[in-house]
Amino acid sequence: MKSLYINNRFFFALIGVGVLYVLAFFFPFLMMITHILLLIVFLAVMVDCLLVFNQKEGISAQRILPEKLSNGDENPVKIDIRNNYKFDIDVKVIDEIPFQFQKRDFLIEKHIQPGKNTYFQYILEPKERGEYHFGSLNVFARSPIGLISKRFTFQKDASLPSYPSFIHLRKYELMALQNEFLLGGIKKIRKLGHTMEFEQIKEYVPGDDIRTINWKATSKANRLMVNQFQDEKSQRIYMLIDTGRTMKMPFKGLTLLDYSINATMALSHIILKKGDRAGMMTFSKKTENKIAAENKSGQLKKISEALYNIKTNFFESDYNRLYQDIKFSVNQRSLVLLFTNFETLDGLNRQLKYLRGIAKNHLLVVIFFKNSELQALLHKKPESMQEIYDEIIAEKFEFEKRLIIQELRKYGIYTVYTLPENLNIDVINKYLEIKARGIL
Repeated sequence: MKSLYINNRFFFALIGVGVLYVLAFFFPFLMMITHILLLIVFLAVMVDCLLVFNQKEGISAQRILPEKLSNGDENPVKIDIRNNYKFDIDVKVIDEIPFQFQKRDFLIEKHIQPGKNTYFQYILEPKERGEYHFGSLNVFARSPIGLISKRFTFQKDASLPSYPSFIHLRKYELMALQNEFLLGGIKKIRKLGHTMEFEQIKEYVPGDDIRTINWKATSKANRLMVNQFQDEKSQRIYMLIDTGRTMKMPFKGLTLLDYSINATMALSHIILKKGDRAGMMTFSKKTENKIAAENKSGQLKKISEALYNIKTNFFESDYNRLYQDIKFSVNQRSLVLLFTNFETLDGLNRQLKYLRGIAKNHLLVVIFFKNSELQALLHKKPESMQEIYDEIIAEKFEFEKRLIIQELRKYGIYTVYTLPENLNIDVINKYLEIKARGIL
């Protein structure tokens, strides 16, 4: 009897009969009618029980889950229910979704004809990486009489991992291939490089590197000739993710670290599609999760696995240690994208000498974030003295961010200053811009 549930319709019927019994004290002729109605109610309950419990497998259902959840994205969960009864039924579906979603009012109602299926889905949007455990899929079936329901339970204790955002990788790839991210007027140019991939010998013109003069060809032609090399096709791109306390700040349910991880995943996909080598590392008190820049077939999966368990801590990030590790582990000139967050100019100045050290040997792009709350204050028309003060403070913080950008540009360090929700697009845009200009 654990699967038997009494519906509201049964209680409404009893309340109606009870009201008639009260009236029967004043109108005795109603007493017999009320007895008959009470008997009819109990007979209807017995018939309803026979209809619903007569068939053991009256309902079959399954929850269709994806292989893994995409963090910060809308993930569809599909449910398929079949009615094996010989009559129409109404069902209530209560799925025990993971506690992280804190959704306590889950209820879906459907009407199913005999021998038919109903197929529907609902959306889950995880806000943190890790394991998500599902409970039972509960389906409450009731007959057209509707006085009682029978509970059917399916698929107990399913679990899914939530990985960095991967659902929209294909979309970013298509947009990147169509150059929709590129700024207007930027065209892809062919840049001559100095790698070991020889292209041809040509006559010297002012501006050519004198180190490439081919003395044998010069003596034969009796004029200066230089070797010309092709630019390296497979360039190294490293993504450095700050896991210090500044990256714990949340916006729209995701921390800055989660936004950075999702952007790293999306950018890695584009880098590998472009034929470049993608690598990454995280840092705070020390550097961790180091993945060398490669363009092998399993590189994206390797990066995804490394990003899965990254968490923030409340330490001040050690840029000195980061500089030393990059100096010894990244030997060739690379594009280095640093995901961090500087709130004040003083905070930048404490780390500037290390950033300048990295920028000496690599092309450094510092990626930091606009504060969504401050941006809302800047675009809101103040209506009180307090709101005027708030706007002035917001303008001060925004001005300081602009000073940070100018200070970095002074030393040839590129920047991406963006809202967290626009990070993926802006970072990919910057990468494609650097590729198009051939400045790496």
